[in-house]
Amino acid sequence: MFAVIKTGGKQYRVAANDVLTIEKLEGAAGDSIEFTEILMVGEGAGASVGAPFVEGAMVVAEVVEQGRARKVIAFKKRRRQNSKRIRGHRQHQTVVKITDILTGGAKPSKKAAPKKEAAPKADAPAKTEAAATAAPLFTAPAGEPDNLTKIKGIGPVAAGQLAEQGITTFAQVAALSDADITRIDEAMPFSADQITDWRDQAKALAK
Repeated sequence: MFAVIKTGGKQYRVAANDVLTIEKLEGAAGDSIEFTEILMVGEGAGASVGAPFVEGAMVVAEVVEQGRARKVIAFKKRRRQNSKRIRGHRQHQTVVKITDILTGGAKPSKKAAPKKEAAPKADAPAKTEAAATAAPLFTAPAGEPDNLTKIKGIGPVAAGQLAEQGITTFAQVAALSDADITRIDEAMPFSADQITDWRDQAKALAK
């Protein structure tokens, strides 16, 4: 038996023990999640089609892990204007495993994860302050910083973002390890391929 569920503005055809990646839902690994927006359930002539949802139907899933999708780079350049902009985005996702497809108002054997309550407004300034004071990825060396905009692909904005993370010299960029590039890729709006190209250019400029 299979069902068609709706979540995150998308529709998925699922069956027991299926593992699928969906838009982010609240819950830790091992928690149970209930999907009540069931568009269709059953198989063959006995299938039930909702109008829009099947009454009394439910699909239960277990959270496998929380993660993020591959980074998407949006690059915009204006010809002959000396203007370009790079933005990166990694979509949050949840991986779930379908455990039960229930009909006729049946209840799941395992309780769903409780919904998290919104944090008190009084805590908001503290969280903002903590984020603002987060430590940079690297420690900037003493002395005069280099003009990183000499590296093709690094503009004034990107150079400022790198400086905020403690990267201010050609020697630092040239010495980046593959692990360092992965850290920058995850924390900043630059792709690993971009940073690798900057490292190659910086090796020549650092001499």
